[in-house]
This record gives sequence, structure tokens and C-alpha cells, in this order.
Amino acid sequence: MAIKIYIDQGHNPQNPNAGAEGSGFREQDLTYEIGQQTAALLEADPNFEVRLSRPTPETVLGTTNAESLAARVRDANTWGANYFISLHANASTIPTATGTEGYVYSLGSPAVPLAESIVQGISETTGIPDRGVFARPSLYVLRRTAMPATLIEMGFITTQSEAELMAYSPQLFAQGIYQGIRRFFGL
Repeated sequence: MAIKIYIDQGHNPQNPNAGAEGSGFREQDLTYEIGQQTAALLEADPNFEVRLSRPTPETVLGTTNAESLAARVRDANTWGANYFISLHANASTIPTATGTEGYVYSLGSPAVPLAESIVQGISETTGIPDRGVFARPSLYVLRRTAMPATLIEMGFITTQSEAELMAYSPQLFAQGIYQGIRRFFGL
């Protein structure tokens, strides 16, 4: 039986719940494309079944920020996902901030090894530093999902080199996420 992976491409294409902007890019565009490419890799693997929060670039979830987050969680819970992965691009006022990192509800969560494996996979395929995995129980998508969930900050949109890597080489991030998922399952 295939493992059901829900890929949440963080943010809507416009408000409500639009993402960060930096280095000439929009977070919601980067997460959309990397999510699509990750889903394609998972769909080609008989071990997995995948569902995307934004199947098209125009998909808008909810009419408020809260409704957008609730729609993503509700869709994953209703579908019966085994794991939830939310993709994001980090932002900082420090223009040299760098790295990929993961968030989980708690450090005792069964999502921790998945987050660690994905962060490691992204770091390996992109060369972006591995910043680790941290607890962030306040994040809606981590506390309201019925399955182990992680939010992955793939790189910094406010750091030109990382933003360009996400924009122009999304396949590297997709490959890193995919390899991390496979490693987590011992495949």
C-alpha cells in the first residue's frame, strides 16, 4: 500500500496568505514550482501517493489567512495523508542569512526524523547549509494536522544566491526533498 504524502506549497498566489518577497522573487511562486517537481518524483515512485495543496498556480485556498491554513490542514486530514510536508522560503533582514531548516510541533514528534532527513537531503543536493530542526508548536499546520507534519524552510528568499537557486534550479530542491523522504523510509 502506497504511503500518502501531502505536499503543501506554502502560501497563495495572492492575498490572503501571500508569502514573502525578496531578491526579485515571490515565495508562493518558488514553493509552487518546487512542490510540483517534488510531487512528480513521488508520483513516479510506486511507494508513494501524493496530493498537492495547490494543484494549479492559480489555486487560492480560503478567503483569509486563517481560512487558507485551515483549508490545507482539512484537505490533508480528510484525504488521510500519512505525512504532511509544508514547503516555504525563509526571510531575514540579514542579507547573508543562509540555510535550510525544518520545523515540527515538538522535538518528541514522530515528524522529527522526517524533517531531519529532508533538511539533510536539500543540503546535500543544493550545498545550502543544514540549520537543523526546531520545535514550533505555534504553527497552525503543525498543530492541527492529524498526521506527523513538518514545515521546511528550504532557503532564504532574501539572500540572492539562495533565492536564485530556488528559482532557477527547483529540481535540486525537489530531488533533495524526495531523497530525504526515501531515506526516512529506508528506501
